[in-house]
Amino acid sequence: MNTAAIIEKINGFLVEEFEVDPGKISPEANLRETLELDSLDYIDLVVVIESNFGFKVKPEDFVSIVTFQNFYDYVTNRVAQKVTS
Repeated sequence: MNTAAIIEKINGFLVEEFEVDPGKISPEANLRETLELDSLDYIDLVVVIESNFGFKVKPEDFVSIVTFQNFYDYVTNRVAQKVTS
């Protein structure tokens, strides 16, 4: 799966699961503020990531994720690691 496909898939489930306006999603936007995430939403986000991409997410992985671009990079890197493992 290439980066563009991963980003498209992520944006699709964010719009569907978190009911965010697609126009608000941009690489430099703040993930937490845009999605209005609380602690329960993070759990939902982890479940959606794990079910869509097939890897486990650790809570500490989210510490460095601030923007959508950080999020895209994280998922892309984890998918690539899974493929090479």
